[in-house]
Amino acid sequence: MGESRTELVNWVNELLQLNYRKVEQAGTGAAYCQIMDSIYGDVHLTKVKFDTKHEYEYVANYKVLQHTFDKHKIDKIIPVDRLMKCKFQDNLEFIQWLKRFWDQNYPGGEYDAALRRKSGAAKAAAVRTGALQPVRKTGGSGSSRTTSRAASTTSGRLSSGSASAATMDNHSSSMIMDLNKQLAELKVTVDGLEKERDFYFGKLRDIEILVQEQLDDLEAKGQAVNGDAPDAPVLKEIQAVLYSTEDGFEVPPEDDVAAGGHQDYDDETF
Repeated sequence: MGESRTELVNWVNELLQLNYRKVEQAGTGAAYCQIMDSIYGDVHLTKVKFDTKHEYEYVANYKVLQHTFDKHKIDKIIPVDRLMKCKFQDNLEFIQWLKRFWDQNYPGGEYDAALRRKSGAAKAAAVRTGALQPVRKTGGSGSSRTTSRAASTTSGRLSSGSASAATMDNHSSSMIMDLNKQLAELKVTVDGLEKERDFYFGKLRDIEILVQEQLDDLEAKGQAVNGDAPDAPVLKEIQAVLYSTEDGFEVPPEDDVAAGGHQDYDDETF
């Protein structure tokens, strides 16, 4: 029997010095990365984003987590697509597995989670602002090495930014494809309903014409008025059903009918 959601959230908060209120918050992947860091102490926390708001930003965290799993040959598939949606059940099952793994592999001793995060952030900030001690120039070769390092750092940042943009574009493209698929399905449904409507409209129109012809024939013979024709009452009942309306339906005023389009709809009932 695994731990309850409350026990797991309390364990994560106590170990990592966080303030999570529910299991779903771990879906960003940041907590998973630092739990692994508490075991091995070699996770690149400078690449882990704890303050994330968008799903595409979670991808970088899960890349760090997957790298740690690969590095330490951990035979466990990370269901990234499900975890990133921050749903309760998927993250609960993964945290339960992670807690068992931590119980078996944690080396013991104190783990200062806040210091690990701050030290990683401080190093990243130093690199971004140039606060690190400058490299002493001893000659042309030293200057060349410095330039090379700066170029590689810049290219690394550009590639990271390009990867994030590509991830966002892929996510947007996937959403657009899904919406287009739904739109196509709705169009097929509407086309089918319109064909079915036209089919039954045609049937009712044929019935209307047939009933009207029979009544006209009986009236011409004088049978519809004096009641000699046994079919006359049935025909009139059918005609009443055809011309009946539902509650809320308003028949257009005769002036409107006479003013416009009367010639076009003179032979139609519906």
